[in-house]
Amino acid sequence: MKQILILFLAITTFACAQDKQPILGETDWQKKMNADFKDATKSPLKDKDRKDFKGLDFFKFDSAYVVKATLKRTPDEKPFKMKTTTERLANYVKYGTIVFELNGKEHELNIYQNLDLLKKPGYEDYLFLPFLDHTNGEDSYSGGRYVEARIPEGDIIQIDFNTAYNPYCAYNEKYSCPIVPRENTLYTRVEAGVKAFKKH
Repeated sequence: MKQILILFLAITTFACAQDKQPILGETDWQKKMNADFKDATKSPLKDKDRKDFKGLDFFKFDSAYVVKATLKRTPDEKPFKMKTTTERLANYVKYGTIVFELNGKEHELNIYQNLDLLKKPGYEDYLFLPFLDHTNGEDSYSGGRYVEARIPEGDIIQIDFNTAYNPYCAYNEKYSCPIVPRENTLYTRVEAGVKAFKKH
């Protein structure tokens, strides 16, 4: 009887393991993104899209898109209302500009702080980098993508475009997402991060 019970448990465990799909992803960040998108409590996906969700499409990780940028702080900037995909206006302030080389050219982007997030523990040094590039509308989401960063101690900041992600409204129109300011356009292809989402 004991042997039959052990055999039954082994078969059940194997069946459960077969049923549970491994989390896909080339990097830890990609795996975490896919895990969050599968999780009904965190996912921005509509139920019908989440049901058959296997994983997001990512560009292949490329260390060339991990850049060391020079941060020029702009402490005298006044807060402003950033437009979103809904009527809501988001409270931001320009923290500074970043200058870096990518694909053989020098680029400059504005980097921002979300004033509402600043009040949340753990977000005191959080920076928001929305950007447009030449993959938009083809390989990546037409509205541009976002990268997150942290305030550095000095004037060198690391930006990892391999962690560029889509606004939640790329998956579900119920979300209100900041619209990337036109001046934050990179006149090159950023073949890194999350690709465009193909809805069912």
